[in-house]
Amino acid sequence: MTPKFARLAAALLIAASSAFAQQPDLIPRSVLFGNPERANPSLSPDGLRMAWLAPDKKNVLQVWVQTIGKEDTKQVTNDKKRGVRIYRWAQDGRTLLYLQDNDGDENYHVFGVDLVGGNVRDFTPVEGTRASIVAAEASVPTEILVTLNARDRKLFDVHRVNLATGAIVLDTQNPGDVGEWRADSKLNVVAAEAKTPDGGTELRVRDNAKSPWRTLLKAGSDDNLDIISVGADGKSLLFASSVGTNTTRVTELSFAASAKGKVIAFSDEVDAGPYLVNAYSKKLQAVAFEPGRRTWKVIDPSVQGDFDAIAKLADGDFQVFNRDRADRNWLVAFTSDRGPVRYFLWERAAKKGTYLFSTQPKLENLKLSEMKPIVVTTRDGHKMHGYLTLPAGLEPKNLPMVMFVHGGPWGRDRWGFNSYAQWFANRGYAVMMMNFRASTGYGKAWLNAGDKQWGLTMQDDLIDATEWAVKQGYVDPKKVAIMGGSYGGYATLAGLTVTPDYFACGVDVVGPSNLRTLLKSIPPYWATIKATFNKRMGNIDDPKDEALIREASPLFKADRIRKPLLIGQGANDPRVNKAESEQIVEAIEKNKGSVTYVVYSDEGHGFARPENNIDFNARTEAFLSQCLGGRAEPMQGDRMPGSTAVVKVVGAAK
Repeated sequence: MTPKFARLAAALLIAASSAFAQQPDLIPRSVLFGNPERANPSLSPDGLRMAWLAPDKKNVLQVWVQTIGKEDTKQVTNDKKRGVRIYRWAQDGRTLLYLQDNDGDENYHVFGVDLVGGNVRDFTPVEGTRASIVAAEASVPTEILVTLNARDRKLFDVHRVNLATGAIVLDTQNPGDVGEWRADSKLNVVAAEAKTPDGGTELRVRDNAKSPWRTLLKAGSDDNLDIISVGADGKSLLFASSVGTNTTRVTELSFAASAKGKVIAFSDEVDAGPYLVNAYSKKLQAVAFEPGRRTWKVIDPSVQGDFDAIAKLADGDFQVFNRDRADRNWLVAFTSDRGPVRYFLWERAAKKGTYLFSTQPKLENLKLSEMKPIVVTTRDGHKMHGYLTLPAGLEPKNLPMVMFVHGGPWGRDRWGFNSYAQWFANRGYAVMMMNFRASTGYGKAWLNAGDKQWGLTMQDDLIDATEWAVKQGYVDPKKVAIMGGSYGGYATLAGLTVTPDYFACGVDVVGPSNLRTLLKSIPPYWATIKATFNKRMGNIDDPKDEALIREASPLFKADRIRKPLLIGQGANDPRVNKAESEQIVEAIEKNKGSVTYVVYSDEGHGFARPENNIDFNARTEAFLSQCLGGRAEPMQGDRMPGSTAVVKVVGAAK
């Protein structure tokens, strides 16, 4: 090498080292993706105790309970492996309820912990069934209502459970089309949300358990119509509806009314929600709207002062998510884009907020990256909302980028702390998270614009967003990866097949590869929403949709996959069967392509166990570093201790 080129190489090396030196220290994956130190606190109905989630000595998430004002913290669950993530208080003063499935199969059972005697009981002990909690009311403290598909795996009937004896009896039988049930404050099932054969929605009500059902409202397949809650009188319904408008409006309607009801809150820009409903009085108190950040519209004047004061407690967006029965104390969560979720106890009488804890204290005081709400104009003139995160410590110019695609696709990304956005940014990547067409939250026109557009305009939206970032100068167009889970995994496969030369590489987590086999293998209890899939994705039983479904399926374009691909899959996934990943891996191998495929034997639709999640993310980090050039925390050994990863490497990926 000549002295001139040696000096140039040295200068480039110094420049590169300097660029990386400006970045904050690597945040360990264990901090970003490990169990929270504490999370999801909940006050007991009598306000005397508080529960929360925290890992035990074996790093398995459990429920812990403490009497307020005492040092008597006690672990009350003893899950052996997967960890408890969903729990709530019963109303009898001694039972804590939680849900658990088996290695990710999503056949949840409802368990109860007797906090006096310590006994744990499975209230829904029917193998192969899925249960959920409908209601627990103070007026009937010794009972709860649950749904269970024991009679017919396709349908959920409501059952009444006696907390003291464990006895479970059928309360309300599903006529064949109900997907959601609601009860009044006396624990009577009085409202139902059913799906019509054409994909529409029907709200039904009855005056009491012995009265016949009658239709209160109907909506077509293009409209949103969802029950929020039953009114305090048990004779009215609070619901969100887009009938006659683009965005959903919060509306109240009496069971006896013949009119359309009273509109309580709406925005012409975005759908209404989340909602704050007092779980005990049943009063609607506030409605949130989220075009980019969250804003609250207070409905109940009695809480206006609380909301005004709470907003001053901390930076970020807040939500009141729990309270005691007397409504004296609230638990409030603040989310920020640059810090963990922080929890406060709000004492209403004193107008005093007390900081409790954050989910991950190790993230505090770190240099994290700002998540900015953005709006991108699509090629066909629509305004698409999303979020851009640029890495702290680097000049926002010609960066490598990860297009991180949300699942659903009938869901949305939100502002706040996102482990993946911070992880990618910390490693040196720009991150885009877009609410492409078919996403919820931005009105029915944007939602319905995604109908039968898998691999088509939905994919164009992701390209348009990337092109926007390139034109702003933020991103190097040759260094863009695409990654996501579920639909985001599908979008990854579509990105590498529909536009095989556009993305530099892709990471697919539990993504479907063939829409026909996906729709044939959906869980039986999704039968009531089959018409919705037909409308939004295509009907596999209709010859008119056959070509559309095939064209939208990446499996049949596997020969076009020329860029590096990493696939992660849970062996017990009930939504996207592991055959979806296996068949495209097989096709890539047959076409002499390359792919790395990782299966976790004790996971379902995504990776719940930290050992597996961190293991796959370590592989993803090394993969992206090789593809895009970002930083990477070394992986110790060939797998994370405790992980059940089984790896298959095909072709040049070796």
